[in-house]
Amino acid sequence: MPTLDAPVFDADNHYYEALDAFTRHLDPALGPRVIEWVEVNGRRYHSLGGRISRAVTNPTFNPISPAGALFDYFRGNPNGVPIHELMGTPEPTRPEYRDRDARLATMDAQGLAQVWLFPTLGMLYEESLKEDPEAVVLLFRAFNRWLAEDWGMAYRDRIFASPYITLADVDEAVRELEWALDQDARTVVLRAAAPITANGPLSPAADEFDPFWARVNEAGITVVVHAGDAGLSSNGYAQDGFRASFKGGGGYQRPSIKLFAIERAAHDWLATLILEKLFDRFPNVRVASVENGSEFLAPLFRKLRTTARRMPGYFAEDPVDTFRRHIWINPFWEDDVDEIVGFVGDDRVIFGSDWPHVEGLPQPTDWVTELQKLPKEAVPKIMGANTAELNVRRPA
Repeated sequence: MPTLDAPVFDADNHYYEALDAFTRHLDPALGPRVIEWVEVNGRRYHSLGGRISRAVTNPTFNPISPAGALFDYFRGNPNGVPIHELMGTPEPTRPEYRDRDARLATMDAQGLAQVWLFPTLGMLYEESLKEDPEAVVLLFRAFNRWLAEDWGMAYRDRIFASPYITLADVDEAVRELEWALDQDARTVVLRAAAPITANGPLSPAADEFDPFWARVNEAGITVVVHAGDAGLSSNGYAQDGFRASFKGGGGYQRPSIKLFAIERAAHDWLATLILEKLFDRFPNVRVASVENGSEFLAPLFRKLRTTARRMPGYFAEDPVDTFRRHIWINPFWEDDVDEIVGFVGDDRVIFGSDWPHVEGLPQPTDWVTELQKLPKEAVPKIMGANTAELNVRRPA
């Protein structure tokens, strides 16, 4: 395997939440309205707003399938093995999935200098409570206090956990952002969805959210939009719900339009920021798209330029240039990185392994083999330097 002498900064690591991650700092009396554990047929699930969530098969994460179990599947499944067989034998939760000192030791073994750390369940639960914006605020305020206790926002200057921000209430979002800044957070993370407020869904670039973006702009903290449950409708082509699927022959899951949901969500969210000229109003805002893939870039760039031609004078510059200046892309590890660099440049591509999720890489630095066709100077940028730059606040 090719080696890399420069420091590696993994922009997409995850923890598996502790059993009390959402409840440790939540008033127990609010459990039925917000979140609580329930048991169904001998298995534990979270109930959110009184409805059981089956977004993941086992939200206790014990046992859990090995990291990178679906590597061959995302490599094209050359041997045609049913996906349930590829998942491997579940194993007990490893200490490094939940303990920061154990994670540091694992990072040393993996050759990782630093990581951005994101939620697993936390990226899924805003959708479940969207009809009660106040409950959403309560849920993630409690969640972020747990995050600060168990992981910290800049542990040993190597593990950088990202507080989750909901825009369900802009005043609360600003307060939570201020708290995150006080905690030395280097990023905050949002889902790629139109925020659901007390007045209904709004564009993330709507004027109502300008107080949040103004504070982001002033502080110079990087905003990460990360894959999660964006609540996209399948419009009748498939059953809605994060894990809804149908079984086909031979044990395979039948493919459906839901396979494209993550990239559809990112496409729409990022396009909206450009179309509504968020970066014209807040020129110091930096956005990193993490675990959303990159194959949507070609059609998005075509549509942006077509729109600019049809509406002369609306954009101050080529909207693709605006995108390239303000947005960084973490491709899926199986995407064509040479093509992505061609779209956005090697200074806007960031490496993320999705470790230890089953869809991620078994060993994070395995991805360096995908970069060998690029110019030599591009590799350390993508594998670490670009994320390291985003990790430093850039106050306006």
